[in-house]
Amino acid sequence: MIAVIQRVSESYVKVDEQIIGKIGKGLNILLGVVKGDTEEDINKLVNKIVNLRIFEDEKGKMNLSLLDINGEALIISQFTLAGNVKKGRRPSFDDAEKPERAKELYEKFCDQFSKYVHVEKGIFAADMKVFILNDGPVTFIINSKEL
Repeated sequence: MIAVIQRVSESYVKVDEQIIGKIGKGLNILLGVVKGDTEEDINKLVNKIVNLRIFEDEKGKMNLSLLDINGEALIISQFTLAGNVKKGRRPSFDDAEKPERAKELYEKFCDQFSKYVHVEKGIFAADMKVFILNDGPVTFIINSKEL
């Protein structure tokens, strides 16, 4: 499971010109589900992200977590994170999980994350327009297989 997390001042997602999810200060999380991912990947990734100290304290040091600031999360499914661009000019998505299983794990990830902070989401497999006001900018790529 791959997550691109961005510290944001605000973020929202639109489908068919309608805002369907919106947050203030917190994290925009783009989540890619890879073949072989399990609930253990969800648990490791959620635990890492909610506790990662990437928000500034009163001295301007990255010393606070999403939990510490009582932040929010906007979680967007993004199968292209499982893309491979090593060969040729067209990405291969052979490593992306099948849609039914990917949707199941995406929903479980969102449910698990919502046990800690307020979560908004996109619509799985929809054509989404995502607005991200990156704060910093602060962006990290986290792979559950590397945790």
